[in-house]
Amino acid sequence: MKRRFESVWGMSKKGGFTLIEVMVSVMIISVVVVALLQLQANNTHTFLQLQKAQKNLQYASLLQGSKYGYENDSLTLDRTLERFDLDDDLRRELKKIEAKIIYQKLETIDTGEFDESLGEEEGVGEDTQAPLAIEIGRSVLQLQEGSTSILRVRLR
Repeated sequence: MKRRFESVWGMSKKGGFTLIEVMVSVMIISVVVVALLQLQANNTHTFLQLQKAQKNLQYASLLQGSKYGYENDSLTLDRTLERFDLDDDLRRELKKIEAKIIYQKLETIDTGEFDESLGEEEGVGEDTQAPLAIEIGRSVLQLQEGSTSILRVRLR
């Protein structure tokens, strides 16, 4: 009778999983799922940080070609675009963004130091040009979301 019961259901005593095997497989699957969720969370955080940094760099690029950025100043970003005719919505958006600009002078190169003819009396005349000075600095743009900096070069 016992043999007949096994053949009817098609199962033998050795055909199934033990409770320990099921628990180990559930633990392995849960460790993999937790690792994947942690990886996804890290990637999301990194993506959001890169998105903020990209936006800050775009705002810092507004300083290029403008009179701003060579002195310490507090302003709204719409002032950096005074020379452009902007859409009213964009101007309103930029008007809400408060920024602080910190200028750090890094290096000044005076080309007169390298010109030997300027030191001689006979080389100085009306048609000689004044020596050129190159100033290298860094403009730091501090926003609520963070800060970014750009290198600036100015001729004097």
